[in-house]
Amino acid sequence: MTVLLTSDRDGVRTLTLNRPHRRNALDAELWEALRAALAEAGGDRSVRALVLTGAGRAFCSGGDVSHGVSAAHPLYRMRTLTDLALLLHELPVPTVAKVTGVAVGAGWNLALGCDLVVATPESTFSQIFARRGLSLDLGGSWLLPRLVGLQQAKRLALLAETIDAAEARALGLVTWVVDGDKVDAFVDDVTARLTAGPPVALAQTKALLHEGADRTLREALANEARAQSVNFASADAPEAYAAFAEKRVARFTGDWAVPGRAEDA
Repeated sequence: MTVLLTSDRDGVRTLTLNRPHRRNALDAELWEALRAALAEAGGDRSVRALVLTGAGRAFCSGGDVSHGVSAAHPLYRMRTLTDLALLLHELPVPTVAKVTGVAVGAGWNLALGCDLVVATPESTFSQIFARRGLSLDLGGSWLLPRLVGLQQAKRLALLAETIDAAEARALGLVTWVVDGDKVDAFVDDVTARLTAGPPVALAQTKALLHEGADRTLREALANEARAQSVNFASADAPEAYAAFAEKRVARFTGDWAVPGRAEDA
């Protein structure tokens, strides 16, 4: 069985965790397949948005502990998690987690690592690590305080409570809660809007928002100026102005618009 399914449509790449018999728990094979798939998506200019979801009735139930602890040194095991979390965080295209069912431990942090999270009312979430004698991983210690504040982050991590989609939405850990029979169409609409956007500008906006969490205002303003300089040199900014003037939908490509010099050829 293929543990990770990949499909492409209209600039949207969908990665589906495909171990429904284990509620899509992440074993070594799936960890590596997902890491490779994210690296590939990051270098593919045809990908304008990425959806991460799970097969069956779960998003991801975390790391697969059914076979006990791996004999590999923990440093090597954790390096895979670190690489995966960074790839997802730094992916230059917008990412959407489509959560149907449980998102637990590393599985929840995998969803939180995406830019937007769509859940169904039946979805449940838990930072289950403490119940397993573990501490947070896959970026949870960085993501949670930035999303919910330090006190709520401590509550979720130390007590390892299970919360429903409504509470996750109220805490800002879920972007939207959508009925199960409508969630596919909803995600299709969101990704269509994302893929219609200017790819270079969206990539830079995503990076600016991430960097802004750890920057002074002076540093953030300098980064914004750098990003806008790149945007003004692309074909997308003049296309946006032209589309507005002509009262039509802009067609963004991300192409570079500055004429090259002969010596650069």
